Amino acid sequence: MAKKYIAGETKAERKARKNAKKGITLAPTAPQSVAKPEIYDTPDPTKKYYVVCLKWGDKYGPEYVNKLYRMVQRNLTVEHEFVCFTENASNLDSGIKVRDLELLQGIEGWWYKPTLFNPSLGLNGTMLFLDLDMIVFKNIDKLFSYKPGEFIIIRDFNRHVIRNYDKFNSSIFRLDTGQHAHVYHNYMADKGSISKRFQGDQDWIRHSIKDNYAYWPEEWIQSYKWEMRGKPPMTAGARGTRDFATKGEPNILNDTSIAVFHGDPNPHYCKDDWVQTNWN
Repeated sequence: MAKKYIAGETKAERKARKNAKKGITLAPTAPQSVAKPEIYDTPDPTKKYYVVCLKWGDKYGPEYVNKLYRMVQRNLTVEHEFVCFTENASNLDSGIKVRDLELLQGIEGWWYKPTLFNPSLGLNGTMLFLDLDMIVFKNIDKLFSYKPGEFIIIRDFNRHVIRNYDKFNSSIFRLDTGQHAHVYHNYMADKGSISKRFQGDQDWIRHSIKDNYAYWPEEWIQSYKWEMRGKPPMTAGARGTRDFATKGEPNILNDTSIAVFHGDPNPHYCKDDWVQTNWN
């Protein structure tokens, strides 16, 4: 017997028609559950939002703070204050809110990051911390609307070779005032010993935070050297001077908004045309 086809009828519709003709009634399909969205269209308008950076010493000049400020202003529509904690505010853009960095004996560089967990920091709201050595090149509103109320941090970039790598990279993290305050209090109680026992601040933060945290989606924030440039050969030389051996173009995923520069090269001496165009 020849099969009967009706123009425009789908396979599922044809099967249902045949079953109806045979008097077969199928149980209705159970509705599919819809996952709760993790990204919200608009951050809570009743909250205060801050973008925060830290400048200590002379490793990074004021141009790093100013360029970061300009990149954020171009790519963030959420109302916010841009705050820089520093002991030297010389030549910073007038739009940057400067907070004095309380100098701690024997503490240098990244070891000031645990102080940002101080519940009495003077910033009451949600804080997005950004390292200075990065390029923000696409809208970052999602960094405030993603999983609101949770502590969010980068899964360390060794993820590119170790699946499900469960270490922190503190180049970008977000927290609410008072969240994980033990990171600060325990650090201040034994900061000299902690800064010697742990390789860096992110190792201390990971040691301190065992739960109540989440990672940023990996596509949003990428290592420029390892993930966007594929870990190319480097020039010889001292740390802080090495660049890629040859110019290249980064592989940019559709959802990537920030390129992080860890180790060498830093943006100001990276020869890649993309870097020099976008770091401004």
